[in-house]
Amino acid sequence: MLAEALQSEVDAYIDRFVGERDEQGRRLVVRNGSHQPRQVLTSAGAVEVVAPRVNDRRVDPGTGERARFSSAILPPWVRKTPKINEVLPLLYLHGLSSGDFVPALGQFLGSTAGLSASVITKLTETWKVEARAFSQRDLSGVDYVYLWADGIHVNIRLEEHKLCLLVMIGVRADGRKELVALADGYRESVESWADLLRDCARRGMRAPVLAVGDGALGFWGALREVFPQTKAQRCWFHKIANVLGALPHSAHPGAKKALAEIWDAEDKRHALDAVSRFTAAYGAKFPKAVAKITDDLDELLAFYDYPAEHWIHLRTTNPIESTFATVRNRSKITKGPGSRAAGLAMAFKLIEAAQARWRAVNAPHLVALVRAGAGFEAGKLVERPKEQPQPEAA
Repeated sequence: MLAEALQSEVDAYIDRFVGERDEQGRRLVVRNGSHQPRQVLTSAGAVEVVAPRVNDRRVDPGTGERARFSSAILPPWVRKTPKINEVLPLLYLHGLSSGDFVPALGQFLGSTAGLSASVITKLTETWKVEARAFSQRDLSGVDYVYLWADGIHVNIRLEEHKLCLLVMIGVRADGRKELVALADGYRESVESWADLLRDCARRGMRAPVLAVGDGALGFWGALREVFPQTKAQRCWFHKIANVLGALPHSAHPGAKKALAEIWDAEDKRHALDAVSRFTAAYGAKFPKAVAKITDDLDELLAFYDYPAEHWIHLRTTNPIESTFATVRNRSKITKGPGSRAAGLAMAFKLIEAAQARWRAVNAPHLVALVRAGAGFEAGKLVERPKEQPQPEAA
């Protein structure tokens, strides 16, 4: 299949310039045999590929340089498919040092062709450049209506402290999810989050309508400083864990059911009724557990003011949680030398690979209405009353 795709790509390239000829009437772009066979690592193992070769004799009149054909499917010197490029960052963040990549992948794929310590180092340097370019891009042309934020701690050996990744994922006005920013922070402090948010604002980012995050005070303090108009939604996944931590294990089954009646209610009114029932059931014996709900009630129920189709997306920070689920808070520490820049670059590539699989939010057409300030009651759009015609003057 790969060989057929390469052949089709070359045929299309030659056909595009079939009319270009030299003074003797000979075509300037023709097939020229095949390249030497090379092994390419795929998710299914090592595959030998023979790529067709093109002789392109066209000359750029501006620079005087010869034109060259470069395959977009399999660029020159590539020895691994994108699927392998997705695996390498994951292994790094799992705690595997770069020196361990070659034997580990060799056992997994059955071959180490195309993988060496120098190749891994070169890839890492390339990803560092890509991560820096991403962190400096202009944000004025993109509108993020919803925003998820979380801090991810990765236990790789980095100087004195483990890496704390500050991650922000947004929902564009067309409903698509997208990585907004990724930075190295210091213990999710207010100043670290504020630096990231201020940098995004400086690059043209508008204030989101709603931000979703856990109870880390750093992010919320920074949000109030940089985007004070943005509404806050606390992550129910984290909140449930906090509440259960204040209850004995014997009370967990009943508490989980009672909490589900709050976050999975028909609308905000029913959710408030469920809060009252939870308070009545647990308030006398476990006031600290109940306070974790009642003290943050407005932020916990904020998502009910938006389209019902979006509630499932806005209740938690799942887009971030699911992406880093396999590397969060690992106990194994990498044996090889690490660096914050390398850790950041690996995390960037991990998210980039995951982003290709993210689906848009439900009812994406409603996101633009949220940005426009449309009102929603019980999750349904509130239609504006039609203007009454003014009576004509007598």
